[in-house]
Amino acid sequence: MGEIILKAENIKKSFVTGEVVTDVLKGVDFRLEEGEFVAIVGESGSGKSTLLYILAGIDKPDEGTVTLLGNDIAETDDESLAAMRRKDFSFVYQFDNLVPNLSVYENVTLPLMLDKLKERDYKDRVLEIIEYLGLKDRLASLPRQLSGGEQQRAAIARALVTQPKVIFLDEPTGSLDKERGRQVMELLADINKNRGVALVMVTHSQAHAEYAGRIVRMEDGVICS
Repeated sequence: MGEIILKAENIKKSFVTGEVVTDVLKGVDFRLEEGEFVAIVGESGSGKSTLLYILAGIDKPDEGTVTLLGNDIAETDDESLAAMRRKDFSFVYQFDNLVPNLSVYENVTLPLMLDKLKERDYKDRVLEIIEYLGLKDRLASLPRQLSGGEQQRAAIARALVTQPKVIFLDEPTGSLDKERGRQVMELLADINKNRGVALVMVTHSQAHAEYAGRIVRMEDGVICS
């Protein structure tokens, strides 16, 4: 068994709309080991995306604790959490969230620039990752000049460039066609196997979940298997 780098205990979360209270997570426990690839699957409304956002520190639970890389997320201030996102873990959304007026190279290097690193210290690493993801000929392209698959690969490159221990992914193939979705999943499996990055992915696709080493199934706000 590898080192546990993410642990969540008794996670509960509700949303209030007017006088209606919806219990989205009803006491969820979750763990992630170093270098593990976990897919979280379930129907819409099962709570899988809410759980992912809480695990990544983007949202906070009403009850329960999340410990990520030795840090209690609830006790970590926003500035420290932002620093962790730039260095220790990354998040990839269903829609790439690239900055529209920045080139592929600029988008990929954005977390490093925000961390005030000098280009000479990271340029070779950035170019290696961009080539690894098949975007070498797209360095100067803007997001609107890329295909959907290329946009998502650029988003993955941006997540990978900080050399994180964990990447969280919310439906990373949800906006792609079948072939481009398959290509992205093969790329993620390779990143996990050959680069040792732990992945936590929410997906609606059973076929894409099969790329993971472990599948967690959610139903009605709890983990059912």
